[in-house]
Amino acid sequence: MLNCVGLQNKGVDYFCANIYPQIKDFDTNMIVNVSGSSPDDYAECAARIDELDRIPAIELNISCPNVRQGGMAFGVTCAGAAQVVRAVRCRYRKTLIVKLSPNVTDITEIARVCEAEGADSVSLINTLMGMAIDIERRKPVLSIGTGGLSGPCVKPVALRMVWQTARAVKIPVVGLGGICNAKDAIEFLMAGATAVQIGTANFLDPAVTIKIRDGINAWLDAHGCASVHEIIGTLND
Repeated sequence: MLNCVGLQNKGVDYFCANIYPQIKDFDTNMIVNVSGSSPDDYAECAARIDELDRIPAIELNISCPNVRQGGMAFGVTCAGAAQVVRAVRCRYRKTLIVKLSPNVTDITEIARVCEAEGADSVSLINTLMGMAIDIERRKPVLSIGTGGLSGPCVKPVALRMVWQTARAVKIPVVGLGGICNAKDAIEFLMAGATAVQIGTANFLDPAVTIKIRDGINAWLDAHGCASVHEIIGTLND
């Protein structure tokens, strides 16, 4: 999937006043994805979420453009990543997961910086940058020219980056990128991820997460594993 839909929503105040009351009593753990256009924006948004009792964690999207530095994403430089994580950590007390951009030279450097600034975990990867061209109009298909590439095609890149990052930091790594079935998820776990996320595959099958959960359990049973923890980070180099 190639998209440029952005992060359209009505903002943190609307979420706190209108959405949170409808979901706060669900018997599950909820994680809110937080974005912003400046470190102060990120920190203020995180502080508002911090006040909500039933939300134990946030995922910090540092792939957003830094409007004060010409639109470059915070997450593609160590300094930018550090600035945002530091600002949020000062105002957010609960579990802080930082979502990393793959559009970098060495993702382990960014991960180490986030860890040093107080991140409790990192999740990766966000979308790769891509584009498509309408050859009849000789114009980009997407309105802004480029967009985020996700789905099965990014899985080998995501898997490699998860494997590298899990070896570079001491905090937990959440793996994502092209996971469509239990085999994909198990690969990420063996590469060092302690949890996985399912994104694009949900558009093809809304029940995919349940099927993947059941598939992992079936594989564990077939291989005599009592817990998923027995396979995390067990890749033989």
